[in-house]
Amino acid sequence: MKIKLESVRTVERREIELWVACSTKPNKTILLVGVFHGDELQGEYLIRKFLDSVKSEDLKNKILAIPCLNPDGKYYVTRQNANKVDLNRNFPTRNFEVLPKEDPYYGGYYPASEIETRFIIDVVEKYKPHFILTIHSPYRVVNYDGPALEEAKRISEITGYPVEEDIGYATPGSFGTYMGKEKNIPIITLELPDNDSYDKLWKDNSKVLNYLAFGY
Repeated sequence: MKIKLESVRTVERREIELWVACSTKPNKTILLVGVFHGDELQGEYLIRKFLDSVKSEDLKNKILAIPCLNPDGKYYVTRQNANKVDLNRNFPTRNFEVLPKEDPYYGGYYPASEIETRFIIDVVEKYKPHFILTIHSPYRVVNYDGPALEEAKRISEITGYPVEEDIGYATPGSFGTYMGKEKNIPIITLELPDNDSYDKLWKDNSKVLNYLAFGY
C-alpha cells in the first residue's frame, strides 16, 4: 500500500506528488525520483509500477517516491520546466552558474529559484533519506555522487550498465553535486537507454528497486 504524503503545485498548477511505502519498522529511508527532465519519462513508469507492485508490510526500507518532479516539462515534452529552467542545474551548489536563458542547460537566474527544486530540497531536509536514486536517460550508465561507489557497483552488477563517476561534461547546479558531493548523501543517477521498451526497462531495472527496498 502506498500513501501520498504531500504535494505541491507547479507554476501551471500541475501536482508534484510525494508517496511513501513502508513497513511498521523500516530500516533505512530511500528516495526515488523520476522525470527531472520532461522528455525523460521512463523513471515515472518504473517508480509507479514498483509502488503498485510491492506490499508495504514486506518492505525492509521506507520508500519515498517522487514519480514525476517536472509535470510541466512532461506536458510540453521538454527538458526544462514551464519557466524554461533545467531543474538539474538549479540547485544551490558551490559551482552554480548563470547561463544564457536560451541555453538548454539554463539553470535559472539564481539557485533554487524553482518550485520543483525547493520541493525536493524540503523533502530531503524533512525525511533525511539514507540513499537517493534518480532515473534519467539516455546514457545507459550508473552515475554516482558522494559516498555511493559500492552501491553503484552493485547496481551495475544487476543492470549490466557500466559505472561512471563522471558523466563526461560539467553539471553546475546539479542535484547529484548538491546532495552527493556537498551534503554527503549517497546518490545514484541511473541513466537508462532511451531505445528500450518499457517492458525491457522494467525487466532490466525492477531488481534495482527491489534491492533498494529489500536488500540495501
